[in-house]
Amino acid sequence: MDKMYQDKVVMITGAASGFGAMAAQRFADEGAKLGLSDVNGEKLNEVAEELRAQGFEVVADVVNVADEAQVKAHVDNIAAAFGTIHVGINNAGIGHDVRPMHYLTTEDFDLMMDVNAKGVFLCMKYQIPLMQEHGQGAILNTASAAGLMGAGHLSLYAAAKHAVVGMTKAVADENAKRGIRVNALCPSFSATPMVEEMADIVGDRSGLSREDAYSHIASRVPMGRVSKPEEVVQAMLWINAPENSFMTGQAIAIDGGLSAV
Repeated sequence: MDKMYQDKVVMITGAASGFGAMAAQRFADEGAKLGLSDVNGEKLNEVAEELRAQGFEVVADVVNVADEAQVKAHVDNIAAAFGTIHVGINNAGIGHDVRPMHYLTTEDFDLMMDVNAKGVFLCMKYQIPLMQEHGQGAILNTASAAGLMGAGHLSLYAAAKHAVVGMTKAVADENAKRGIRVNALCPSFSATPMVEEMADIVGDRSGLSREDAYSHIASRVPMGRVSKPEEVVQAMLWINAPENSFMTGQAIAIDGGLSAV
């Protein structure tokens, strides 16, 4: 029996850790050929080599998603190896210091927009023509619950993620008749390196341990906990599945109810 992504080509950015690394394993387990990228070459190589050791086909490139030439070269490499891209998981992203906006800098703003918003734009810019050639494709942009609501002390991150949601809806509209679905995933706090770093910052400033800082962060979520990364990655598999063929232009919250209140 064929697996869910048998012989599909899946491109995942930010694949060296967190959601990206876990997604690479899960999509591979479901039969996908992988195009992986990250700015951290050492960790990316570890992920790619582990997958190759299991017999999976992987193209891996060190890519700064804010650099157009690097993104184009990566997409070209995937196309040269596998012929096309069926699924694009535009997952690479970064956070900023947890503090009110007036303490942040112009450099913080530029970095958030470059990586979190322009990076998604560039990936879609080069994924879509390949998908249009074959009349099919699915793109999932990792946004955030902060892209659906206000996020105090994370204002620039929220601004960039709102931009991701807006681009997602616009590009979904542009491509709905071309067989290409485009959605955004909006997780809240999850047990990933980014949230661990946030917990450390909160802990340092308040004198809390990481565990207590996690509890403080989790207290904002109606379900009373942060998510497990696998809960978010499972949503990635479902959203992009060929059987889920009528969903496009959506910003799907996986947030324990955070955006509902």
